[in-house]
Amino acid sequence: MAGSGRPELRVAMIGYGFMGAAHSQAWRTAPRFFDLDAEPVMATIVGRNAEALEAARVKFGWESASTDWRRVIADPSIDIVDVCTPGSSHVEIAIAALEAGKHVLCEKPLANSVEEAELMVAAAEAARARGVRSMVGFSYRRVPAIGYARQLIAEGALGDVRQIRALYLQDWLSDEEGPMTWRLDKDQAGSGSLGDIGAHAIDLVQHLTGARLDTVSGTLATFVTERPLLGETVGLSGTASEERGAVTVDDAAWFTAKLTGGLADGAIGAFEATRYATGRKNALRIELSGSRGAIAFDLERMNELEVYDATAPAGKQGFTRIVVTEPEHPYMAAWWPTGHGIGYEHPFSHQVRDLVQAITAGTDPEPSFAEGLQVQRVLHAVESSAANGSAWTPTD
Repeated sequence: MAGSGRPELRVAMIGYGFMGAAHSQAWRTAPRFFDLDAEPVMATIVGRNAEALEAARVKFGWESASTDWRRVIADPSIDIVDVCTPGSSHVEIAIAALEAGKHVLCEKPLANSVEEAELMVAAAEAARARGVRSMVGFSYRRVPAIGYARQLIAEGALGDVRQIRALYLQDWLSDEEGPMTWRLDKDQAGSGSLGDIGAHAIDLVQHLTGARLDTVSGTLATFVTERPLLGETVGLSGTASEERGAVTVDDAAWFTAKLTGGLADGAIGAFEATRYATGRKNALRIELSGSRGAIAFDLERMNELEVYDATAPAGKQGFTRIVVTEPEHPYMAAWWPTGHGIGYEHPFSHQVRDLVQAITAGTDPEPSFAEGLQVQRVLHAVESSAANGSAWTPTD
């Protein structure tokens, strides 16, 4: 904020759709609730459609707008580049930004292929040697209930984790006449439900346990193979067209996994990602079962965590519902009085907080591009397994 006396970090955000809105809110809000060591400034928003871009600039509160991302990256006044574009452009934009000496926040999944992700990791490592930082936007890591769950797991509350269930259930595609979007085009999105939302489930399990998915066996399905195309863009949205386009990604993904390392060495996991789970709006569900207890989380009740203590006396065991809204819980001291919940947008502010603090401290923010590459390897292995008749497939 003007007159704060703190150094500024001028931000350029590339992309202005759903994630652009969420990230804009975070850049605007984080410095007003967290005591940051630098002041993020919403300098430039970038997109291709000049009219829609200007509407987004005004709506979200950016200082300026540009239709040329290369020119923005070359601007010496820009410190951070926030990549909120479809996955097909991540590799080019992120590498160019890192090579120009800009810190980079890149939305997940990191890229559309393992090969692209490897190039991004190499660029990130070279930039890191020059003090340039990079991070993947797996925002759900920063839900306070997830942060608290990770603390409990690290303290041994679950003992040895044996079984994992991770589901991400949405239904926004259940209407087969809903319009085509870039998320249904493999060339732009890389994959469908698997990469769009399944990547979150994969990352959370690996983040919570410190283990990695080592081997997978998967199945993919596409239920609706074509949809109406969007017509002329009006403001920030579009109108329907009579033409139809081919859906070239998965609508739903199922896979099992074997885990190695961390606190879930030898565990098995069951994963599902679908945008056709009728009635489920944003149900990211994680349940971990261990030798001493269990935890369960559902994003549709994001301020709650269920914890089971298997060491309690017989007759007193049962899942305990913890409302994760106390100042002792991760991030919560910055927000509202005890007992007042937060919403979907808050983890994006936590993401900004952590990135800015890492940049000013000269430390590496998490998740790193290397962690994004690990998730990309899992996505690729699931696709390969499905193509080969659900055969067990290593992620390396």
